[in-house]
Formats: sequence, structure tokens, C-alpha cells
Amino acid sequence: MGTRTRISSEEVVEKVHRLCMEANFQLNADVLDALRDSHKAEKSPVARDVLTDLVENAKIARECQMPICQDTGVAVVFVELGEDVEITGGRLHDAIHDGVRKGYKEGYLRKSMVAHPLARVNTGDNTPAVIHTELIPGNSVRITFMAKGGGCENMSRIAMLTPADGREGVINFVVETVRLAKANPCPPIVVGVGIGGTFDYATFLAKKSLLRPLGTKNHDTDTANLEKELLGRVNDLGIGAQGLGGRITALAVHVECFPCHIASLPVAVNIDCHAHRVKTVVLGV
Repeated sequence: MGTRTRISSEEVVEKVHRLCMEANFQLNADVLDALRDSHKAEKSPVARDVLTDLVENAKIARECQMPICQDTGVAVVFVELGEDVEITGGRLHDAIHDGVRKGYKEGYLRKSMVAHPLARVNTGDNTPAVIHTELIPGNSVRITFMAKGGGCENMSRIAMLTPADGREGVINFVVETVRLAKANPCPPIVVGVGIGGTFDYATFLAKKSLLRPLGTKNHDTDTANLEKELLGRVNDLGIGAQGLGGRITALAVHVECFPCHIASLPVAVNIDCHAHRVKTVVLGV
């Protein structure tokens, strides 16, 4: 065991609170670059105008410190917790919820969470966050915040394919998911795909794949080639920016795979909108 690193729960609260606002106010450089590159590649005059407006909207949001989109999303938080880290002064997940609560209040961000999915009473502070925690070697904590809007999340799907469906079955399911989504997830979109594992783990992989910088390839050559083919097939749909037609429907397709049962081929698709809001902070280094 390495040297223990102590990180206070108060520091976690403050970092998460800042992430909530920064993610909603400022798109990362990779997203802006992808939007600008799409503008160059796009042939449709209407879609080019839309992409110009999206870049300008992001510029105004950054300069005025106001939300890029009125749907400031579910707070989805991925935590990579070092085995040699000790959180002091409180529980880690409580601190994350407190940070979300503070960030959404201070940033005047829309509160979208309801306490019960059927009763539909708003919690008033956008908590609880959805937290995924992974234990890793080391003495640091990496926290990644994603603001996940409802329109794009609603377009996500999962299929339990058979092994006989194979690669082409996976491609057909992903492309059909985007085709059915049409303009609803506010394209140009980012498409996250999880293949393998189990029913639940495939969906986790799909969402986790969205955390990668746009355009980065999977480390596995075959999977990277699948990403490239999927992006081409999705853009061939002609849905275009905001569903008004055009060459660019998706900014990127990211695929993550995991071993699975001999009888199974789970495939999940998690779509994110053009306001792809992801921010990361590392504590303890």
C-alpha cells in the first residue's frame, strides 16, 4: 500500500460545485473544434447556418457565464477513487450531492430532478446526482461531471442481440437508433456505444464512452474501425444539424467493449446532444 492521501469532503464539494457551472457555461475545446470542423465539411447552407449559430451560442454562454442550453441536465458523475485515498470530514457521495446542490443553486441552473419517477415532484436542487464509482490504484481522485439533457437521454436504447447478429447487427441497431431519434436529441450528436458485458453494464459502457475527448479512437484497432464505419453510416442518414438535413448528423461515435456470455451480445446506445458538457478535475495531486 502506498502513502495515504487525505482529501477533505469540503474540497470535493467545492470542486463539484465548480464543475457543474463550468460544464454548463463553457464547452470544451474538442467540442468547439468538432462543431467548427463540421461547419467546414457541411454542404447544406441551412445546416451551415445552424452550426454557425451553435458556435455563437457557445461563445455567448462562455462570455456571459450563462447556460449553453436551458436543459442543464441530470448531474452524472464518474469517480475514479484511488485505493490510497481517505476522504475526511464526511462521505464522498454526500459531498458530491452537496456540490451539485451548491453548483445548481449558485449558477442559476435549471433543476430537473423529480424525487419519484411517477409522483413527479421536483427535488428543487437537481439532486440526487447519478454517481458511478470505480476503485483504482493510486492516491488521487478523478471526478468527471456530465450534464445529461433529457431530450438526448430519451433517445437511448439497448438491445440483447444474439451472437449470430454479429458486427452487422450491431451496426444496424446503432444506425436505426439514430434514425428513430431524428431531431429529438438536438444534432449534431455524440453517439456512445457499449458492446458486451451484461444488460446493465452495456449501458454503463455506452455512457462512459461519451467521456472521451471527441474524435479520439478506441485503443483496439478493430473497435476503432467500427467507430469510423458507424460515424459514416450515421452521417449518411442525412438528418443534419437540428434535424434540418445535411451531411453532419454526428460529431463522433465512441465505442467501448467488454467480454460477455457465449449466448449474449448486449448493445447499448447512449446519445448526447451538440451541447456535450463534460468537465473533469483531479484531486490529491
